[in-house]
Amino acid sequence: MRLFGLILLVFVIASCQEEVNLPLATIKGEVPVIEGVWTDNNFYNEVKVSLAKNYLDTTENLLIKNAEVTISTADGSTVFPFRFFEESGSYRAQRSGAVGVIGETYQLNVQWDDYEFQSEGILLPPPILDSLTYKYEEERLFRDEGYYIKVYGEIPYEEDNYYRIRVIENDTLKDRRSDYLLFDDTFGLKFFENGLELGYAFDAKDTVQLELYRMNKKPYNYFVQLVNLFYSDGGLFSPPPQNPETNIEDLKGDKEVLGYFSVMSVLREKVIIEPEEE
Repeated sequence: MRLFGLILLVFVIASCQEEVNLPLATIKGEVPVIEGVWTDNNFYNEVKVSLAKNYLDTTENLLIKNAEVTISTADGSTVFPFRFFEESGSYRAQRSGAVGVIGETYQLNVQWDDYEFQSEGILLPPPILDSLTYKYEEERLFRDEGYYIKVYGEIPYEEDNYYRIRVIENDTLKDRRSDYLLFDDTFGLKFFENGLELGYAFDAKDTVQLELYRMNKKPYNYFVQLVNLFYSDGGLFSPPPQNPETNIEDLKGDKEVLGYFSVMSVLREKVIIEPEEE
């Protein structure tokens, strides 16, 4: 009798389930997406311009190749014209070796289809990166065996502490949703002096490169919102997907634009993991 009641209860619950499809906003017209990076290292400096797609659209990105792109100092005394490169699918500075200068404020201008988009940021000085160390660890609960790297440094600034770390393992960038390593000074920065452990298990003879960026607040918030979007599973209790808040504006004020412009200082450090002697 108890078994029959349980089966009946399961049947009632199952019969009450109803699939709910939440309506998602659709793109109206052409909405440009601008992704701009300007640093003190020419290797990273580029601007990508494309058209937005609907949330479930799996087609290839539609690149905008006919925009006029410049990055300049805020006072206009130095202007870096950009041009589109098919190889990278992005705009890069026409002048070889064009880089930002620490302490200078830079402005991005993108003109396309009678619209002009603009954003700016200051190139903040980087923190101090002392060393990378590694140590072999046995397999533990939720941790694989392997070599774990710690980053040692110092962050002496009292404000504008917004950072991102990227990790490249044997020429391959780690770019899953869990690989967006972002941190600020919400809980202090002493942990950086004591050694910040990267949560990856590396093998002997791996070459690991770390890139440490110091960012402005608005592009940092953009990436925080982007990571939150990555972790939204679309379930009943998840918020509906929403584009991260851009720091780019249309000067005419009547055109929607997505993306970010990030002015950053960059520190790079590389280590080759040597196997421990037995």
